Parts: sequence; C-alpha cells; structure tokens
Amino acid sequence: MAAGRALEFASPGIGLRAPHYAPILERRPALGFLEVHSENFFCDGGPALAWLERFARDYALSFHGVGLSLGSADPLDERHLGRLSALVRRFEPALVSEHLCWSSIDSRHANDLLPLPRTEEALEHVVARIERVQERLGRRILVENVSSYLELGESTLPEWEFVAQAARRSGCGLLLDVNNIHVNAVNHGFDPHRYLEAIDPESVAEIHLAGFEASGGRLVDTHGARVADEVWALYAAAIERFGPRPTLVEWDIDIPELDVLLGEARKAGAAIERHARRRVPAEILP
Repeated sequence: MAAGRALEFASPGIGLRAPHYAPILERRPALGFLEVHSENFFCDGGPALAWLERFARDYALSFHGVGLSLGSADPLDERHLGRLSALVRRFEPALVSEHLCWSSIDSRHANDLLPLPRTEEALEHVVARIERVQERLGRRILVENVSSYLELGESTLPEWEFVAQAARRSGCGLLLDVNNIHVNAVNHGFDPHRYLEAIDPESVAEIHLAGFEASGGRLVDTHGARVADEVWALYAAAIERFGPRPTLVEWDIDIPELDVLLGEARKAGAAIERHARRRVPAEILP
C-alpha cells in the first residue's frame, strides 16, 4: 500500500491528465497535490496504476469520482464502490470526493452530472447514500456542488441550503467548486456571496477552480478554458470566508501545455499568499 502524503494548503494542485504525465515526472513542478478521476484507475494492474504509483511517491493525491451517482434512485453500485474502496486502500489518498448529483437510472448512465431536485425527500435520500459510502470506505468523503442549466420545478430549498444540509446531516465534507457557484449564480440569478455565507467553513475541505464558456445566453461549465476574472474574485471571497483550503485547477478538454495549467495554479497560490499577508501585523511584514 502506498503511504498517503499530507496536503499543503498554500500550494494548489492540478488535475492529472495523460498528456502531462511525462512532463510532470520529468520536471517535478512544485504542486500541493494531484487529483485524478478515480474511475480511470479501476484496474488490477497495468500502465495506469504504474503511472499513479510513480506520482504517489512525489505528490499527495486526491481521488475525485464521477460515476457513483450518489443521488440516483437506483441502488448504490456495490461493484463500483468495491473498486473505489480497493483503490483507496491501495493509495491512501489525502482526499476522496464525489459529486452531489445523479447520473444513472435503471442502470443506464447519462455520462453527465445531473442536478438533484432540492427537496427534503431528495436530501434524506442522498444523505443516507453518502453515509453508506463513508461506512464502506471507512473515512469521510467530500461532495462537490455541480453546475446546472435549468431549475427543477419540484425544488423547495435554495441550492446553498441543500448543499450545506447534505454535509451537516451526513458528516461529509464539501469540495466547493467556486466556478460552479458563479455559473449557477449567472444562470439562475442569485447572489454567489449569499451562497458562500450559507456554507459552514468547517465543512469545506477542498476548492475547485475551472473555466466556463458562454452559450445560448447561459454559462456552461466546460473545464476547457482559463479561470475567469469573476471566478478569481469569488475565489478571493471564498478564502476570505473559509481560510486557505487545498485548491485545484481543473482543465479537462482542449488540454493545454502543462505551463498554462501551472500558471493558473500559481494564480491560486498568489491569492492565498495575498490573503495570508493581509492577516500578518504590518510591523512584522518584510
């Protein structure tokens, strides 16, 4: 079993994608952690796990799932959960996360992260399933707020209350995606700062940043562009409220050269540094 490394709050990470495997190992950039999609390593051996073993020697790891479908009406996929459990035991990652969404019905997968109806019934359902996953893994997981492009008519709770209550009732942590908050705020017409104010700082264990694109009068969470200025501003407000948190820059399509992604990570590090300096008494600043 690989020994898990601790995260460095002041040093952001990036999502690990295949085009960057070789340059990262060659250059060993200063990163707080690397995040991988868990399902890409659901195997007993082979090149994928060999690569991950090499990265685990140099970096803390975060496992980010996209296929567990926590909010589905289907029973939890025990085969999927067993593979995740085996992977977690093997690598002991610093963080394990999933999405607060559903992506399957009648055992058919939509290949998308779909929003839940924000009702008490849905909240109780997803809380029970988070608890089951945490029991199976023997650890707290994080759940991520997702982007959305329409409002479900059944919803009775604001998104921020639904997310906050899911964490409080299940005991899980939050992977707060600041880009998704901005995207949803624009798409649905709410104040993103109200969202931040509703979240318990103690529940936030990781933050995601990513890029979006405008399409048809809405913002679309593509993970295929630089982080927008508006999202950087909201990130500054987030660390002002929650304090520095392990922060990851995601880029999943039209993947650029590694230096572009490292540059975005450095921007996150600079924001954390500015936050820290504002809290140091002036007489002891250099």
